[in-house]
Amino acid sequence: MIEHLDLSAVAEEQPGGLVFATVSGAHLYGFPSRDSDVDLRGAHLLPVEALIGLREAEETRSRMWLRDGVEMDLVTHDLRKFARLMLRRNGYVLEQLLSPLVVRSGGTHAEPAALAPGLVTTHHAHHYRGFARTRWRLFEGNGELKALLYTFRALLTGIHLMRSGQVVAHLPTLTGTVGEAPAYLGDLIAAKAEAEHGPAAGTDPERLRADVEALHRVLDDAQSASRLPEAVTGAVHAALHDVVVRARLEEPARLEEPARLEEPARPEEPARPEGAALPGERVEG
Repeated sequence: MIEHLDLSAVAEEQPGGLVFATVSGAHLYGFPSRDSDVDLRGAHLLPVEALIGLREAEETRSRMWLRDGVEMDLVTHDLRKFARLMLRRNGYVLEQLLSPLVVRSGGTHAEPAALAPGLVTTHHAHHYRGFARTRWRLFEGNGELKALLYTFRALLTGIHLMRSGQVVAHLPTLTGTVGEAPAYLGDLIAAKAEAEHGPAAGTDPERLRADVEALHRVLDDAQSASRLPEAVTGAVHAALHDVVVRARLEEPARLEEPARLEEPARPEEPARPEGAALPGERVEG
């Protein structure tokens, strides 16, 4: 859906200090439509003088525009703010950091990404549980397939994360990894490709509700049985702090050349630790 766009050029056109940018939203989740917008997320690096002076620092940059007929939605945070969000059990920023759809990358991207496994805790289940409930309420209001798929995606990502410690946002992958995933999700993903805001035609509301409630219970059980820690260790916190400080002091030398956009590969099923359970803010679109 985005093959015709030169996203590396988009990254180059942004204001200075862009550390990394990846594709998020429906393209990352594996169910883009023909008319889906492109969600770009990432981090920028403010110069030291922007943080120590009297002017309000531009910690978050947001821009929406049309490029080649496609709506682009770009949001980046200063690296310090992005790191703080990583420490707040925010699943969004981990998905953005680890997205395989890379537009711009380099060492200042790779270092926090390498620390990501140590930032995952059992409390990330709350993020995905809450997001699923929000999107389910939206689905009940508008009946759109998009909201329904977002509901299932959030629950399955949360379940997989609690069981494996790996952040997987790609719904087609999750349907083959999480054994409790409803079999009809593949058909819903195919239907979503036709229209961004199409209705969930031909679905049984009662079955959908029952399946969503069942997955909430699975997520609860996966969180209870998870071998993930309850909190980030001091060592990981200190390492992330060092990444931010080092990047700031060495800027602009660490602002690397853009990387070519790569399509995500289906991740292999991770080995489960002994005793682990068997496999079964702005909303992005």
